[in-house]
Amino acid sequence: MEKLRDLSEIVAQASRGELVFPTSVNAALRLQLALADPDCEMDDVIRKVLGEPLLAARTVALANSAVFNRSGVPVTSVRAAVQRVGYRNLYSMAAAMVVRQFGARIRDERLRRQADQLWRHTAHVAALAHVVGRKLTATDPDTALFAGIVHEAAGFYLLSRADDMPGLLDDVGGLMGPAQEIISRELMKKMCIPEPVGQAIVSLPGATLTPPPLGLRDTLLIAKRLAPVRSPLALAAGQDSPSLAGFVDDNALLDQILLESSDEAASMSAALLV
Repeated sequence: MEKLRDLSEIVAQASRGELVFPTSVNAALRLQLALADPDCEMDDVIRKVLGEPLLAARTVALANSAVFNRSGVPVTSVRAAVQRVGYRNLYSMAAAMVVRQFGARIRDERLRRQADQLWRHTAHVAALAHVVGRKLTATDPDTALFAGIVHEAAGFYLLSRADDMPGLLDDVGGLMGPAQEIISRELMKKMCIPEPVGQAIVSLPGATLTPPPLGLRDTLLIAKRLAPVRSPLALAAGQDSPSLAGFVDDNALLDQILLESSDEAASMSAALLV
């Protein structure tokens, strides 16, 4: 009963826009918002990225991934990496940093393992969404990558809150879906996620697929189904949908797309996991 009250209070806080962020998340969020400024100068961008070593490392890794390094010549500087991936994908890397910071301070070992698994799931979904968007669902692949990175933000938030409320996420059953949806909506606002991206994300729980798949939500549904690492949380958006399973399983076209793009997806997910 107590944990249900705790979960209800967290949802009520989110509904009022009172999300509780660790200091590290606030710092990462400020960086993300600065990078979103269209008037931000290149030198200022470079300084901000260099000020966050993990962001710098991931940006260089992404620039050297198969999807961006068509020439086969690696870059070794942040400036060259930013120029190669562009501001939009740099913004995605900053968003990744925001999301990961929710789990960075978790003390409970079991919750830390869940947060690690959730990030590995997220990295695979983001990389697969980029491929699926580009080759199957007529969706901008950079937008699909970004959406994949932030689509489990509510799950990371709940894991971070559970660290201070033992048992919070145990046996909450049907309450998990509505709780994640409310928290996700507020996080999308706080992180200034574009409305089409936010709407696709909050509509994932319980969604079904009607072939042919089109648009961002369908891209995320397919990517989540294909991800080799599952989400550790009780809510698995769309994964049990018969229509989704029927489309993904034994789909020769999809199998061919994945085969052709396996190196790209693997290198991109690896860059996110740095």
